[in-house]
Amino acid sequence: MIPQNFLSAANTLTVIRLALAPAILWAIIEQRYFASFCIFVIAVFTDVFDGRLARRQGTESNFGGLLDHATDCIFVVCALFALSRHEIVPLALSGLVAAAFIQYVLDSGALKKKGLRPSKLGRWNGIAYFVIVAIPLVQNSFDFQWVNDHQILVGGWALCVMTIASMFDRASLFFRKSRSHQG
Repeated sequence: MIPQNFLSAANTLTVIRLALAPAILWAIIEQRYFASFCIFVIAVFTDVFDGRLARRQGTESNFGGLLDHATDCIFVVCALFALSRHEIVPLALSGLVAAAFIQYVLDSGALKKKGLRPSKLGRWNGIAYFVIVAIPLVQNSFDFQWVNDHQILVGGWALCVMTIASMFDRASLFFRKSRSHQG
């Protein structure tokens, strides 16, 4: 069932970002970096303002939060996958981001209409995913190199490690909580 406030202004911003996911995938694969950069800027704008708008209009909901986080994941996974096609980031990163998001949804109980419970490490990783996408888009759009490709790739592998660490952290917390509820 679709929530009553699905068509809120905030969710509309989120759906715009979702629609941009295949566009950024295509633009990066085709090496249209300025177009990719513009798509990325619009996506970041919608991500920054959808939550603020929902709070201001009183349309916050568990569904809206899940839609927002799922859209962030889909957008970032598309961008990371496309960047991995050019060997800018490791392919493993896009798969790990998707796996971490699935774990996040499942152990938060979001499918049972409970709110999402982010971890600090997961939140910082989420920001870092956007940053590692932004760097090559800015550099290739404006021919301005401040980080070389090898450094971006190493950063991508570091994010793989941090994503795995976040997944282990969430899993251990989940199992500790479920054991404490049993005993």
